[in-house]
Amino acid sequence: MKDMIYRLRTSAKMSQENFADVFKVSRQSVQKWESGTATPELSKLIEISKYFGISLDALVLSSDSRTAEEMRYNKIMKPKYSGMSDWEFYSSGIMIDYEQSVDEGLDIKKYKDLFFAVSKLPKDEIKKKLGDVLFEIINNAETTKGYKYKEPSELAAITALRKEYKIIPKAETESTESKIYGAWMGRICGCMLGKTVEGIRTNELIPFLKETNNYPMYRYIYKSDLNDEICKKYKYSFKSRVYADEIDGMPVDDDTNYVVLAQIIIDKYGRNFTPYDVSRVWLDYQSKNAYCTAERVVFCNFVKGYEPPQSAVYKNPYREWIGAQIRGDYFGYINPGNPEKAAEMAWRDASISHIKNGIYGEMFVAAMLAVAATTTDIEDIIRGGLAQIPYTSRLYEEILSVLEGFKKGVFQKDAFESIHKKYDEYSGHGWCHTIPNAMIVTAALLYGNGDYGKSICMAVETGFDTDCNGATVGSILGMANGIESIPEYWTKPVNDTLHTTIFGIGTVKISDMAKKTLKHVNSQVVEAR
Repeated sequence: MKDMIYRLRTSAKMSQENFADVFKVSRQSVQKWESGTATPELSKLIEISKYFGISLDALVLSSDSRTAEEMRYNKIMKPKYSGMSDWEFYSSGIMIDYEQSVDEGLDIKKYKDLFFAVSKLPKDEIKKKLGDVLFEIINNAETTKGYKYKEPSELAAITALRKEYKIIPKAETESTESKIYGAWMGRICGCMLGKTVEGIRTNELIPFLKETNNYPMYRYIYKSDLNDEICKKYKYSFKSRVYADEIDGMPVDDDTNYVVLAQIIIDKYGRNFTPYDVSRVWLDYQSKNAYCTAERVVFCNFVKGYEPPQSAVYKNPYREWIGAQIRGDYFGYINPGNPEKAAEMAWRDASISHIKNGIYGEMFVAAMLAVAATTTDIEDIIRGGLAQIPYTSRLYEEILSVLEGFKKGVFQKDAFESIHKKYDEYSGHGWCHTIPNAMIVTAALLYGNGDYGKSICMAVETGFDTDCNGATVGSILGMANGIESIPEYWTKPVNDTLHTTIFGIGTVKISDMAKKTLKHVNSQVVEAR
C-alpha cells in the first residue's frame, strides 16, 4: 500500500503538502503512510480510492495492473462540470424540473427536500449522479390523484380535446403581400423594442422607464437615455445592451433566427416536413450557442442520438418554457386562413423540444397568425388560436380568463397585475414559462385595441420575456393590419435589414424574406388544388 500511495501522489504531481490538504491530514501522516510506519484509517482509504478512481483492493493490495499514469488519466477523463453551461448540466436545473413536474401534476412533492439539497451541491460528479437519480424519479412518477387538467403531447390526443370556434372572415383591405411583410416587420420591431431590456425585472424596468420619461412606454429605449448616474442606480447592465439609435439593422436574436430557420425547413423539406427534419436543420444551420434553455438541451440531445419526441423529455427541465412559442410564426404566415394546418405544423416543430403547454403555446400563436390573415377582430384571432389547443389545459384556462376578464370590463392595470400575482417573474421558471407570457401577449392584444405601438409597448413594459412578447404581439398585428399600419418610427431603425447567426444566411433584407414567404403561401394554394 505504501508504494501505491506514493505512485498515486507523484503521478498526480502532488507534493506531500498538497496530498495532505486534499485528504485533510498532516504532512507527517502522509510521510508515515509512504514509509510504511503507519496506515490510513478506513475512511481515508475510501476517500483516496474515490479520488483516484481505483478500487480498495488495488489501493490496499497494490493489485491493480494499471500504471500510475494510466490511473491518473482515468481520473482526469471526466467532464469539467464547473465549466459547463447550466443548460447543459441537468442537475443545475433540478429545482426547475421539480417546479415543472409539480405543475404537470406529478406526485413528487415528498421528494422536495431531496431536490433542494441536490440543487445546493457544487457542480461535480456527485451532483450529476444524484441528478440522474432524481430524473428517474420524475420519469417514473405517477400523476397526483385529482389533478384536474388533461394535457397530452401527441397530436391526435390534442385535436380530440379542441373546442370548435367558427370565424367569419372580414373583407380584406390589405393584400396578402402587405400582411406578410407586416408580420415580418411587426415581429422584428417588437422584438427590438423588448431586446434592449430582455432579462430585466419590473422592479427596475418601471423606475427606469419613468426616469427616462418613457412610462407608460410609447417609444424605443435609446442609448442617449443613459448616463453614468442612471446606470449606477440599477443592477441591470444597461451598458451591455443594444439600442435602436445605434443599430444598422435588427441585431441577432433567437426570436428572429427561428423564423428564418422555419423558412429553411419548408425550403429543404417542403410542407410535409417531419419533427426529425426539424432536428436536422437545427444541427446543420446553427452552432450550439445559438440555442437557449430547452433548445440548448435538445440540441445536445440530438448530438447524443436522442430523436423526437424523446429529445423533448430527456433531462429537459425547460420543456414548458417559451422556446417553442417563439418558433411558430412562420407556420401561421404560410397558412393564411387555415389555423388548423398552421397549428399542426407548429406541433411538428414544437414536439422536438417541448411537451404539453410548451407545445400548445406554439400551436396557439401559429393559429392566431393564420386567423389574423383573414380578420382584424382581436377576439376572433385569440379564440381562433384557442380552438387549436386542448380546452382541458392550463394554457387554455389562463388565456380564457384574460379574455373573459377583458369582456367583463377588468381594467388594463388590474389585468396585468393579476398575471404578476399568479406567476413569479423573479424565478426563472415563472419568468420564462409559456403560460404567463402567452397571457401577456393576449392582454396586450386586447387592451392595445389594434394599435401597433401601444400594444407592443404594453407587452414589453409588463416585464417577463420582453423581446419574445413584443415580437409575438407585433407579428400578429402586422399580419392583421398590414405593413401600412406600422408607423415608420418603428421600422426605420431596422433599415429593412435582419442579422442572423444561421450558416449560409448571415444578413438578409426583411423584404426579401417576406417575398420568399409569399412563394410558400402560394405553394399552399397549389397543394390545395
